[in-house]
Amino acid sequence: MKTLKTFKLRIKDKHSKVLVAMAREVNQVFNFCNETSMRAIRERNKWLSGYDLQKLTAGFSKCEGVNVDSGTVQLVCVEYATRRKQFKKARLNWRVSNPKSSKRSLGWIPFKGGHAKCKAGQIGFAGKKFSLWDSYGLSQFELRAGSFSQDARGRWYFNVAVELQAKPSAGTASVGIDLGLKECATTSAGEKLEGRWYRANEKALAVAQRAGKKRRVRAIHAKTGNQRKDALHKFSTALVQQNAAIFVGDVASAKLVKTRMAKSTLDAGWSMLKTMLEYKSHQAGIVFEEVNESYSTQTCSQCASIEGPRGLSGLGIRQWTCSCGAVHDRDVNAARNIAARGLARLAEGTPA
Repeated sequence: MKTLKTFKLRIKDKHSKVLVAMAREVNQVFNFCNETSMRAIRERNKWLSGYDLQKLTAGFSKCEGVNVDSGTVQLVCVEYATRRKQFKKARLNWRVSNPKSSKRSLGWIPFKGGHAKCKAGQIGFAGKKFSLWDSYGLSQFELRAGSFSQDARGRWYFNVAVELQAKPSAGTASVGIDLGLKECATTSAGEKLEGRWYRANEKALAVAQRAGKKRRVRAIHAKTGNQRKDALHKFSTALVQQNAAIFVGDVASAKLVKTRMAKSTLDAGWSMLKTMLEYKSHQAGIVFEEVNESYSTQTCSQCASIEGPRGLSGLGIRQWTCSCGAVHDRDVNAARNIAARGLARLAEGTPA
């Protein structure tokens, strides 16, 4: 089975000046669409579509000094119309090119499939060649649509979709996953993924912020994000390789981020882990489902009686003993209940 995957590779810093200039032109097109659309709504009560905006911006790429091609201009128009419809607003925020502005927009240059080509370890786009650290061997793949993107530290990346031959998982077991704050994830087999990546770097971040070292602050934030992503990738990949069915609790972070646990909730990266498990499971041809985790902590995974710790007062209880004699680790027990519920849904044929 073939599947699409997005590769992200870093562009060498010597090309930053050219890419920044291209990003400024993308911002010009976006802001033109923003102003033109806003006036059309206000004066004629007409909502311009992406196609309408493409006609109005035709020829921009042929202007003197413009580096981006017509495909990029068309994609910017479509993206603007899509986001305006998504947020149901007559005007979106302006894209700011000034690097000294506190409201600056990170660089973004989209391209269509076939407009970026890899040759001799370089990416050819819009008449320019960009060197990059190619860890995937891009010349072996057919490059589809993608973009050049900039991070907060000013580094540029090449993001492109490619088609891969998916490798089926050899795993035969099933696993349940209980999501938490101190331990980001606990499996029914007893494996635990320690989270709190932000907490580990919090002191160094506070020192840099008090000293006003903005570059250092951005570097620490990037380090934290990279550590979280690396750990979640390794954890999710191992689970997909070892199992034929993965079940995770349906806990949502949207409500918890509005409480005092917001920092820990965001640090745990639940949404990122679920996303990784979902697309990796799809590529490997195995089952992935979210199941209702209500009372999974309080229910004994051996006898199904509800005797476990409950409420805020029970949060500190990490181990408990059931009346049937079973001794439970709080999170492992919850993960086992989640796995059992997932398997029961599969047996009953309940739609996801």
